[in-house]
Amino acid sequence: MSYLTSTKAGVASTGVHTGLGVPGLAHPLLAPDEWAGLTCPGTPLHWVVLNIADGPGAHPDPRCLEAAGRLRNAGIRVLGHLDTAYGARSLGEQISDARRYLDWYQVDGFLLAHCPSDRAALPEVRRTVTTLRAIRDDAHIVLGHGTHPCPGYAENADQLVTFSGTWADYRWSQAAEWSADYPPERFCHFVHGLPRGHLEEALRIARWQGAATICFTDRTDHGGRADPWETMPGYWDEIVSRVGTGVSE
Repeated sequence: MSYLTSTKAGVASTGVHTGLGVPGLAHPLLAPDEWAGLTCPGTPLHWVVLNIADGPGAHPDPRCLEAAGRLRNAGIRVLGHLDTAYGARSLGEQISDARRYLDWYQVDGFLLAHCPSDRAALPEVRRTVTTLRAIRDDAHIVLGHGTHPCPGYAENADQLVTFSGTWADYRWSQAAEWSADYPPERFCHFVHGLPRGHLEEALRIARWQGAATICFTDRTDHGGRADPWETMPGYWDEIVSRVGTGVSE
């Protein structure tokens, strides 16, 4: 199948422990059980994104502060959501949001959502990442491209989201050849509309394409009118069990 892109990619991913990334649950007031479930012992989480209102919001939110604190106390990395608007937002706007995340929620890093992927935008993204690391030197930076960007982006972040979309597209997707030069820990895949019966196949695709951080859900975006990541997938316990015990490996 098309996702078996190269021997090198397959070898690179062998033995790597897959983990879960959570790109943004609904507000803790609306999804208290989901937030509480993230700190269950043995949940193989790489990080959780805190997104209050397409960013940190205008004021500190006590429920979000409590949720972030529980995660960090459990040793789970919390990332702030920064919307780059595909390069349309200024550096100043993004850094202002980042400072509020740091001041209010003590986040461990940032997911740069809607990150551009073309070569022309690379210098500005590099400038943003450099500034973020100046205000938090050990910040974990994830660039949310949603597709394979030009290779230069891989030198400017800890992780790249190289797929974000539907299961119908994911099952026929291919990894860019240059990505085989990097370890799987550098890549993330977000897939929505994934039926339970295809969960094993999706895990296999992620493994062969060399993506160690995943988020799979059976929720859909209803044609772009809804956020599929706001609630847990119906098979959350199953995917936690499969990933946590290395079944997919």
